[in-house]
Amino acid sequence: MEEVDNILIHALKQVGTEVSEEVDSVKQFSSELIVEAVVRCIRVIDPGLGSALPTSLPPGMSARFRVGMSLAQACQDVGYKGEIGYQTFLYSNEPEIRSLLMFLVEKLPRESAEASDQPTGKSVVLQRAIAAAIKAQLALPWLPPNCRLPLHGETQSPAALQSFHVQPLSLPHNTKGPGKKQLKEVTDYQRDFLPPVTAQPSHHASVVASILEQHTAELSAAQEWDSEWNSQGLVSRLTPQEYRSRKLMRLRKRAEEQLRSAALPSPESAFGGPRSTSDLSELLQTFRGSAPSDHILTKGSHFTHTQKFTFTQEAAAVTSSIPTARQSEGDVQLRQQEEMASLQQQFQQLCNEVDQLTAEMKHTGVTNAQVLNELKQRELGNSEEEESMQVKKKTIDLLPDADNNLVKFQAQVEASANRVLNLASQWEKHRAPLIDEHRTLKEICSNQDLESSRKLSEIKSLHDKIRVSTEEAKKKEEIYKQLVTELENLPQDASRSAYTQRILEIVSNIKKQKEEITKILSDTKELQKEINNLTGKLDRTFAVTDELVFKDAKKDESVRKSYKYLAALHENCNHLIQTIEDTGTILREIRDLEEQIETEHGNKTVANLERILDDYKAIRQENSALAAKVREG
Repeated sequence: MEEVDNILIHALKQVGTEVSEEVDSVKQFSSELIVEAVVRCIRVIDPGLGSALPTSLPPGMSARFRVGMSLAQACQDVGYKGEIGYQTFLYSNEPEIRSLLMFLVEKLPRESAEASDQPTGKSVVLQRAIAAAIKAQLALPWLPPNCRLPLHGETQSPAALQSFHVQPLSLPHNTKGPGKKQLKEVTDYQRDFLPPVTAQPSHHASVVASILEQHTAELSAAQEWDSEWNSQGLVSRLTPQEYRSRKLMRLRKRAEEQLRSAALPSPESAFGGPRSTSDLSELLQTFRGSAPSDHILTKGSHFTHTQKFTFTQEAAAVTSSIPTARQSEGDVQLRQQEEMASLQQQFQQLCNEVDQLTAEMKHTGVTNAQVLNELKQRELGNSEEEESMQVKKKTIDLLPDADNNLVKFQAQVEASANRVLNLASQWEKHRAPLIDEHRTLKEICSNQDLESSRKLSEIKSLHDKIRVSTEEAKKKEEIYKQLVTELENLPQDASRSAYTQRILEIVSNIKKQKEEITKILSDTKELQKEINNLTGKLDRTFAVTDELVFKDAKKDESVRKSYKYLAALHENCNHLIQTIEDTGTILREIRDLEEQIETEHGNKTVANLERILDDYKAIRQENSALAAKVREG
């Protein structure tokens, strides 16, 4: 049973049971370890059933009995058919526990069985525990914090919820575009000055939300790019870099056209047009990569130069009127007030003039637009009249010699008709090969389209296979790394060849035992057959001897005594044979009783009886304590 116990202990370790290195057989399992192993296995087999079971025994005896009954019921629910009860866990014996653990290990799901074949560490066990806890919490109904009872504290967290506040994060892999080399300054900044992700948000509660949002944005962007490339990029027959640059140029050109159309001045805003579109012009200059618009000399109007010259003279006059000598503070304040009043009057006059000029400019602009429209309409009318006048003039020039001109016109018409017929015949000669060539090229084009569509479908399927293969390769790479780490953590003295050799030895021992059992059975059959033959031969011999002696006993007295001795000898031999058979039966019963005694010793009957007595005393003490509390209450 040593190999069976090692397999059971290994499987229990894989499901998360903490079995110490000193324990190497089921006989050394304590009640606490048995309860933990059974609960771990039930949680893997049926998470909903095992989530309500504790992994350790409580201190009170009544609670221990309840836990034992619930574990027995759970084992029966998962399909265990053997005899089981609370005593199986509290007062365990080796054969029952071994059979129960073997049933639970065989009942584990395929994934757990596959995982048990692979060496895993504490990280995998922790991940399984986290997944089981999340699954159990998701299976429970949610309750508001005010409606939760103390018993819900283990399943639903009483902590206050945090709002989902997202802040932008700066990650090193986001600053490097596809197909671009990263600058040395950027690398130095990321290495020396860029804070970690957990320190970038202003509040610590926003770290998880920001990371989730960043990951979701990157994932959605990657998915959008994959769908766009599979739908449009492959059809364009460009590389991904060329497709991205082409798309960027198209977007930039569209934005530039929109800005240029918005920057064009309208007739209604002729006065304020250059002022309002200066920012858009500068933006267009930045799109073109040229210098700002302030360094470009623009042609101004007469009004602009006049206003500039007037303001320059007034500024010079104000500058020249500033007193240079020292005066008293009263005179300075008085003069400043006078200058302020005069400047305000001048400013008011200038504002009035500007308003008047603005109104005049608007009126002039409207009038100018109307005049331009009328001028365009008149130009169109004049051009139509000139064309009709030219036709009429040519017709009048042909009227003096109308007959000759009509004959010439008819001759030109006939010549034109003949030329058209000649051109039509020539076109028919060239048209037939061209149509054939067109049809051939069209068929070739359609075949090429079919071939290209077939190749595109093949490319898409190859992309899908590459993506699936990449995912499988990543999973296998992770499994490989995990197996390598676990292999390094395994003891070096245990090798696969040793286990294989041990298994082969066990198989060979089983074969030898089977051969010996078969040989013993055959020898027993031969002995039984020989005994039956001897018994029959003895009976036949005695019958013949008895008949002969009995005939002679009627005639001779001495033969009569011999007959009595013969009957006594036969009876004594029968008693002797029966005594030997009874002795063999008694010896077999003695061996059976010795095996039962060994089994009872293995079941730890004495230790279990002592534990039962101790538990009985503990229950009596608990009952007396409860009775005392009831009397005090």
